[in-house]
Amino acid sequence: MERMSAVVKWWSRTAAAVTGAVLTLVVPVHAWAASNGVADVAIEAAKSRRRRGGFGFLGLFGGLCCLFVVAAIILAIVLISRNRKRK
Repeated sequence: MERMSAVVKWWSRTAAAVTGAVLTLVVPVHAWAASNGVADVAIEAAKSRRRRGGFGFLGLFGGLCCLFVVAAIILAIVLISRNRKRK
């Protein structure tokens, strides 16, 4: 039961840190975008953007980049948890 409480503690701390980081970035950007007309420009850009079919080079590059970032995060978590167990 003790291990489960450690997992819950770790998960709640991680969730709080991620939530804080996201809110730190999203709230000011949203306020800035709403105040100076960027929303209208973004809507026009989305409407006029050409739609491409298929999964092109940039989509493949973006997918690989995402996989590398996720793998790096998982590797960091595993290494940190192993170092804690050795102490």
